[in-house]
Amino acid sequence: MSIALGGIDIGGTKCAVVIGELCDETIRIIGKVQYPTPSTPEEAMQSFASNLQLLMQQHHIASLSAIGISCGSPLDSKRGLILSPPNLPHWNRIDVFTPLQQTFGVPVFLQNDANACALAEWKQGAGRGSANMLFLTFGTGMGAGLILNGRLYTGTNDMAGEVGHIRLEHDGPIGYGKNGSFEGFCSGGGIARLAQSMAQQQLEAGTPPLFCRDMDQLDRITAKSVAEAAQHGDPLAQEIYRIVGTKLGSGLAILIDLLNPEVIVIGSIYPRQRSILEPQVMEQLAREALPNSLAACRVVPAALGESVGDYASLFVAWNGLELRGDRKGEG
Repeated sequence: MSIALGGIDIGGTKCAVVIGELCDETIRIIGKVQYPTPSTPEEAMQSFASNLQLLMQQHHIASLSAIGISCGSPLDSKRGLILSPPNLPHWNRIDVFTPLQQTFGVPVFLQNDANACALAEWKQGAGRGSANMLFLTFGTGMGAGLILNGRLYTGTNDMAGEVGHIRLEHDGPIGYGKNGSFEGFCSGGGIARLAQSMAQQQLEAGTPPLFCRDMDQLDRITAKSVAEAAQHGDPLAQEIYRIVGTKLGSGLAILIDLLNPEVIVIGSIYPRQRSILEPQVMEQLAREALPNSLAACRVVPAALGESVGDYASLFVAWNGLELRGDRKGEG
């Protein structure tokens, strides 16, 4: 007893088209194609259809039951419109529903990438079995997908979960267009900007850190290079990640007090650098969060790891079918 689902992940630099099989409440990926994002939306839409058809032929799938799409915000999930996300500047009110519905004759569903990953971790990852779960991206940016009372919560116009915009300090690295924001402190770009500022001060003082030996290297600093230096005992790198861990704890405390979740699942940077982030996170949570709410909540790394993006769009399809009460094709 299984059904076939199609998934499309639209990114600023690359796209992925996947086909999965849903059986016994579990999705198994059976085929995937990944390639650079086409230069125009029209080319991209044609590539999605042709690659789905190719995967169906290769794996002898006669028909799909639904197609799910994961893409960066902003978007209109009800009308299937992508509304010029920052990483897709030419995608202005692009209808992603109609071409795919006409080609495949099945329902198509759309969610932003944080929501899509939240569905995957909730259904098949670290949040499985919970009714109230938050997923934080903590990658290129900082966004959240909210599972509340056993359903994905997207807000009035698909803007729920934009936690990266919360200001944690009046000053600090810029993220989401705001100094001192949650994304400014807790994202790959934010960590790099914080490290650049602090490394420049060290260089000017004549004490270069391990991850940046001269001024020419400032622009090449990344969250990864700072983490590697921290693991090797570099004092400045360790201080940077102490700040990041503390700010992550502050942001989580706000979410725990506000939403009282059972579990917060954090992706990307957190699983990779858990050993240097978790102590600061838990220390700050103990200081800032309501004790009863904190006692009811687990903070854990994403269980699907680096594969969560591959599953995300398929879970958008599955969730869409469940909300419709439509398991067409099962049998």
